[in-house]
Amino acid sequence: QVPLVESGGGLVQAGGSLRLSCAASGNIFKLNFMGWYRQPPGKQREMVATITSGGTTNYADSVKGRFTISRDNTKNTVYLQMNSLKSEDTAVYYCGLGTPVGYWGQGTQVTVSS
Repeated sequence: QVPLVESGGGLVQAGGSLRLSCAASGNIFKLNFMGWYRQPPGKQREMVATITSGGTTNYADSVKGRFTISRDNTKNTVYLQMNSLKSEDTAVYYCGLGTPVGYWGQGTQVTVSS
């Protein structure tokens, strides 16, 4: 069991910003591919952004230029900085470890009001 603990969700107005954090246990985090995923209401879970152990990033087209994924291996934490939020970004956001994802966090709700 690899605990992944997310934080930072909440309610924000359109155009605003939020930063999500996902803290993981130590050794396995440093070697692993990490990602942020989201599940909008009534829809399937989708990839938002991913980052390799070496820092290479990938983004869904819908968030490119607005979201930034980063990781701090000294803190075993991956972040998702979300700017210029839109109502369609409303979803439960999950962090995942590995590819394919082997472990999921519990999820954090992000609600963007228009």
